[in-house]
Amino acid sequence: MTNDCLFCRIVAGEIPATVVHETDETLAFRDIGPKAPVHVLVIPKEHFTDVAALAVADPGLAGKVLAACAAVAAAEGLTEDGYRVIFNAGPHSGQEVFHVHAHVLGGRPLGPMVSA
Repeated sequence: MTNDCLFCRIVAGEIPATVVHETDETLAFRDIGPKAPVHVLVIPKEHFTDVAALAVADPGLAGKVLAACAAVAAAEGLTEDGYRVIFNAGPHSGQEVFHVHAHVLGGRPLGPMVSA
């Protein structure tokens, strides 16, 4: 945990979040600025800067984060119509919190993957 990381502070219970799924190693909570009817962030409880750092350091935990994304999608009723899982890595991607997190988005057609 890093004291200046927003998501580490959520894991520690210092900042409230609307938790929708939790395991010993992952936490999923609603995004406070949703971009779709369902917008849930899925994180490992351990701090890693981005998805590449997580994949290199602990591929097994990376798989658990993906499994948590699938569990959230199922619990939110997204599996029939589909959903999107997005990892942003680095400033050009739009990553704002430098603790790896997946965005699980759905609940309506999401349009093109990237707009110019």
